[in-house]
Amino acid sequence: MEKILCGVDIGGTKLSAGLIRKDGTIIEKITAYDHRGKPEDQIVEQISGTVRRLLGSNGLDEDDLEGIGVGFPGHVRYRDGVTITSSNLKGFKGYPLKESLQKNFSVHVKLDNDANAQAYCELRYGAGRGYNDLIFLTISTGIGAGIILERKVYRGITGTAGEFGHTIVDPRSDLVCTCGNKGCLMGCACGLALPYHFRKKIEQGSTTTLELPPDFSWEKVDGQFVSRGAAAGDPLCTSIVMECADYIGIGVYNIFQVFNPPLIILGGGLCNLGDMYMKRIREKFYELARDMIFDPIAIVESEAGSDAGLIGAAALLLE
Repeated sequence: MEKILCGVDIGGTKLSAGLIRKDGTIIEKITAYDHRGKPEDQIVEQISGTVRRLLGSNGLDEDDLEGIGVGFPGHVRYRDGVTITSSNLKGFKGYPLKESLQKNFSVHVKLDNDANAQAYCELRYGAGRGYNDLIFLTISTGIGAGIILERKVYRGITGTAGEFGHTIVDPRSDLVCTCGNKGCLMGCACGLALPYHFRKKIEQGSTTTLELPPDFSWEKVDGQFVSRGAAAGDPLCTSIVMECADYIGIGVYNIFQVFNPPLIILGGGLCNLGDMYMKRIREKFYELARDMIFDPIAIVESEAGSDAGLIGAAALLLE
């Protein structure tokens, strides 16, 4: 019997674990939304219990697993399996996550950044099939990236390579990123920045055709809110989509100049902002790149879908 992969995707709002075949298909997955705010050790026990439930419900035991791959939403010291920091989860500063999970299992546990996992999923099962080199940029609550060179994840000396969300795209910006710097790509264009953009434009006199109740909270401005507004023709939401797309276009241009890859894949929840968003990203990129493109470069949307982090974490066991 072929060994089964087990993947764990730890996110800021959800935690998923699943059993995955080596062809990338999901046998079964379990998703929970109650891990945020728990101590690290409790999250480890939650993950361990979920994996055991999956094995039990499918009549499997640990010997049937190739291993357990874990994607983490933050900086990871890859060689040690230690989480350094996370903008989306409380704690996890210098936490030995791999070792803590490994104590509960006899099979190999592999820990990596979640964007690396998503990039590897795209390489094997998504838009990156047939390529040896690619960059995957995830645009969601935060912004991160995974770098694939010669069909392997490039992690850098620590394991934190690909943090393009913390490259500076607007040094004059008032937006402060979670890292503490102003003008980061993540600070300017991720989901966390949308309430700021909406409120600032209102305060500067921009008008909206949306009916906002008297007790309207700026925190309600998320990707879905802006997407619906732009689709309805609201000028304020449309301007936010275009402004964020311009920032991402600058980020894509910077990636192009550093790596000159044949393929850049865009994924994450904010890619649901629609065709206008994706079109403007490409337009901004080509405005900046002009005649510096000597060979074709593809800028495409993710094909792996919402389970890319889960499948990719499992697939990293095959790297």
